[in-house]
Amino acid sequence: MVCYSISVIAIVSTFLAIYSLSLFLNSKAKNFNEVSLIGTNKGCDIYKGSWVLDESYSLYNTSTCPFIERSFDCQKNGRPDKDYYKYRWQPFGCNLLRFNGTEMLSKYKGKRIMFVGDSLGQNQWLSLACMLHVAAPQANYSLDRIGKIYTFNILEYNIWLLFHGNPLIVDIVTKKGSRVLHIDSISFYNVWKEMDVLVFNTWHWWDRTGQKQTWNVIQEGNITYRDMDRLELYTKGINTWAKWADSNLNYTKTRVFFQGVSPDHEGCEGKIGPAKSPGIIHPGEIELEKALKTMSKSFVRLINITRLSQYRSDGHQSVYNNILDCVHWCLPGVPDAWNQIFYHLLNS
Repeated sequence: MVCYSISVIAIVSTFLAIYSLSLFLNSKAKNFNEVSLIGTNKGCDIYKGSWVLDESYSLYNTSTCPFIERSFDCQKNGRPDKDYYKYRWQPFGCNLLRFNGTEMLSKYKGKRIMFVGDSLGQNQWLSLACMLHVAAPQANYSLDRIGKIYTFNILEYNIWLLFHGNPLIVDIVTKKGSRVLHIDSISFYNVWKEMDVLVFNTWHWWDRTGQKQTWNVIQEGNITYRDMDRLELYTKGINTWAKWADSNLNYTKTRVFFQGVSPDHEGCEGKIGPAKSPGIIHPGEIELEKALKTMSKSFVRLINITRLSQYRSDGHQSVYNNILDCVHWCLPGVPDAWNQIFYHLLNS
């Protein structure tokens, strides 16, 4: 009897152990699947995916966001097709968090979010302003510009969305009538340190030449250059920013992001739908990612929009502006996807 009882106890104990292990594994599997759905597990790359047509898009339009600048509003400028703003970025194997403007307004009440960079940063800033406004359409808001800083404030939430137009980020100083690009200096932007969230971007002004460039000479330390290879110049500028951010930004106070290079496309006129291939890897994006890896504090997150945007030559303003524009994007449109990724990263 004793041996039999011990055997029964052993069998029951074994069964319970196996059952408990099964519950644990099933629980872990469930948790893993739940994490996979929002793309926060390491096994899912949210930047590998495809553009899918979604009739529930766009997230706003001219009637729900009356302050879209005319240059970005391709519908008002006569664009006849609409599919370009109905495409949603869909990662393989997981989903991005769907943008929830009401939740973002509550979470960032009293906070300041600033975009710093060129007009592609402005493209994203205005897109996010529209995405937040449509979540609280009855709330009073202000939209102002002082110098190079644009501000959008939803008064009820006291959330500030700012854009600082600073295409090169590093210093340009006028000396004796000559504009000097100080490629190794960022000296007077203390306002950035006061922000709760920062999103930087730069690229499109670095490869300008002739009358379009915004400097006359380049200075690095005590050395002055008349000219320099544009990719090398951009690389130096990005690395200057990385060193500045390492030394000056407090990651316990400010969340910091860098928007990847927004690609331009030659011959975007008449394009319909995403391309089948994104083309070659953008050289500017390669240098940006290298610079971010040199930082001693790994608190800067890359909003890696480059490859996914390379599919979307159809999303540019094209002829629906005063000139053929294959650099800037229609709103609503591709920058809304950048902000959905931004929102996803803020919450992951």
